[in-house]
Amino acid sequence: MWLLADLAKAIDAEMIGNGNTTISGIATLERAEPHHLSFLSNPRYRPQLGNTKAGAVIVGDADRDGTQVPRLVVRNAYASYAKAAQLLYPEKRPQPGVHPSAVIDPTAHIPANCSVGPHTSVAADTRLHEGVVLGAGVRIGSGVEVGAGSFLHDGVTIYDACSVGQRCILHSGVVIGADGFGMAWSGSSWIKIPQIGRVLIGNDVEIGANTTIDRGALDDTIIEDGVKLDNLIQIGHNVRIGAHTVIAGCTGISGSTHVGKGCRIGGGVGIVGHVEICDGTTISGFSLITKSISVPGVYTSSIPSQPHRTWMNTLASLRSLPELTKTIHALKRQQNDTTEDGQS
Repeated sequence: MWLLADLAKAIDAEMIGNGNTTISGIATLERAEPHHLSFLSNPRYRPQLGNTKAGAVIVGDADRDGTQVPRLVVRNAYASYAKAAQLLYPEKRPQPGVHPSAVIDPTAHIPANCSVGPHTSVAADTRLHEGVVLGAGVRIGSGVEVGAGSFLHDGVTIYDACSVGQRCILHSGVVIGADGFGMAWSGSSWIKIPQIGRVLIGNDVEIGANTTIDRGALDDTIIEDGVKLDNLIQIGHNVRIGAHTVIAGCTGISGSTHVGKGCRIGGGVGIVGHVEICDGTTISGFSLITKSISVPGVYTSSIPSQPHRTWMNTLASLRSLPELTKTIHALKRQQNDTTEDGQS
């Protein structure tokens, strides 16, 4: 529970109204009650601002006079909402200690303020730093390093020799360091190529449930600081993801692709291997990237849904494009020939 005046200081907001308003939760403008803090970041919800029953609201400067309830005026309402939410709903961490059912190799280094959950195993020569939390059923291979304050939820697996930075969050089912998909065709069968690289994860990275990051074939797979990955993402071997890039769920990135810093990649995107995506690139959901992108901007290749009959007509037109293109080129040649004859 927070006083609005204290909350304003904590998120560096200009306060208008009663600073003694008590806030104990966050809700939408439509559903908020007097003990709730709400926010307006999307203009489509502006009509709800004047009628909200919230105890206070976070707004941008343009909406400071859009309501009479106490308000916190900020530059970025959505980011300020995120900061306030962290204060009102702080992360819950288990008490330090090692559960009796955990299996810990004698050579593993685990500080006293770490928490190791039931049926978790930590292999030889692994090093956990201060305040690490390992949930239930976590599997940590040998020679792994996990940075201070990181939280590995139930069922996370980290293979040998990989590392996770400080203050990272790995959700349930994440697999770090499984073999990359490396096979050589002998002429009669596939020969597995040993994957001897690692996965190196930077600081402040969050990885969603059931996302997998493969170890490198020779060099390392690298996830830089501040990267945020959604659920069910596949990152192939030797991929490098630049700092503060965000990737939505069900995206697949093939091996040896380099994604730049500060990129935004939508859900269901497919990126082929051995391409470069420059810093600051945005890729719309369900796009297929088949070549490098060297100029930042917004890239889209998916076709939005249409009524079935409309799509069948569109598909028929697409099938006729090659013939249509030949016809257009023929007409252009004919026009050029006619123009040249007229000039002569």
